[in-house]
Amino acid sequence: MRRLLLLAVILAALPAWGAPAAEIVRIRIDGVIAPSTARYLQRAIRAAEAANAAALLVELDTPGGLLKSMEDMTRAMLNSPVPVIVYISPSGARAASAGVFVTYAANIAAMAPATRIGAAHPVAVGADGQQQDSTSMEKVTNDAVAGIQAIARRRGRNAQWAEDAVRKSVSIGEEEAVRLDVVDLSAASAGELLRRVDGRSVETARGAQTLRTAGVPVRTLGMDASEVFLDLLSDPNLGLILMTIAIYGIIFELSNPGAILPGVMGAIALVLALASFAILQVNVAGLALIALSVVFFIADIKVPGHGVLTVGGILAFLFGALLLTEHQAPFLRVSLQLAVFIAVLTGAFFLYAVGAGIRAQRGRPRMGEESLVGQEGVARTDLSPEGTVHVAGEMWTARAEDGPISEGERVRVVAVDGLHLRVRRSAR
Repeated sequence: MRRLLLLAVILAALPAWGAPAAEIVRIRIDGVIAPSTARYLQRAIRAAEAANAAALLVELDTPGGLLKSMEDMTRAMLNSPVPVIVYISPSGARAASAGVFVTYAANIAAMAPATRIGAAHPVAVGADGQQQDSTSMEKVTNDAVAGIQAIARRRGRNAQWAEDAVRKSVSIGEEEAVRLDVVDLSAASAGELLRRVDGRSVETARGAQTLRTAGVPVRTLGMDASEVFLDLLSDPNLGLILMTIAIYGIIFELSNPGAILPGVMGAIALVLALASFAILQVNVAGLALIALSVVFFIADIKVPGHGVLTVGGILAFLFGALLLTEHQAPFLRVSLQLAVFIAVLTGAFFLYAVGAGIRAQRGRPRMGEESLVGQEGVARTDLSPEGTVHVAGEMWTARAEDGPISEGERVRVVAVDGLHLRVRRSAR
């Protein structure tokens, strides 16, 4: 009997011995909520599930971000088979706008000291990049309220405060957030947080689970190359820089057909810039003005506009850059300083190019017969009226136009007749 009991104990322990050691997967979301962060979180949930992790710890510091990306993230968290812990940290961090939704969707929500959460009123743009009217904005706001209230009820958090955060953009610190049941607790560090939530029961897609997080190893999972690339494209300032590179590349290729490299680089930069602007849902009027600036720049090189078209191009580019993201949240707008710098730099370049063209048109021809007119030389024989002169390093047959010229006198070319020059005495 004893042997049978011992065998049963051993058999019951075998699955535990064969299972991999438990761990906690940690990711850091620091910055704008964008497609890159949504992909990052979704991949982290899959990695945590594959590793049979005890939990996924999301350290969060965000001013907000794009509505579609936020919805992708909250959907993934609500359907995660692994418990998700959101920790707003470090001190001084915030979870604003879309960050409120992400925090509410977590199984456990925590804040570090001196952090804040709130200001979740949506800033919405239409499919064409234009600001939506008041009726459309009200619909978007009501939909956001309904969404966050549903999440609050699912996670047992303060639904009324969540509505105020969306409608009134209220914001609170960590102590008030704990008191109002907006978050579960405040913790000075991730280690303290994991110790304090150990043993709590949470509801996941797999059902109720008890957290076992105390003393469990933590593995940090960083963004992969594709996510880093998408994160860069989510920056409107990078989009504007790429658009500027595209403008230069296309204009250089049109000015020097067959150069190939400028055209290739310009085309790639243009596609990447449009991809960046597509992520941000920019104002199409801004894009149209930037395209118009390119037309002005090219036209001022091709036709004698004396710089007027270049000035128009500078203004069109500057206004277009500012209009691109005018209806986005402040952290998703093009930098005014960057827009002015690029516009002035581009304008200065094309003004120089136009000036060089004007100077070339007004300058003396450097090749052919016309280049000899105005040149000075020396009479090698008497010109009475014909003889030989030395001009531009060569001997020429010449005819004197203002009377006989003696050998050794300096002459100036006034016209060219085939292989013969017409000259006058030089004033010197």
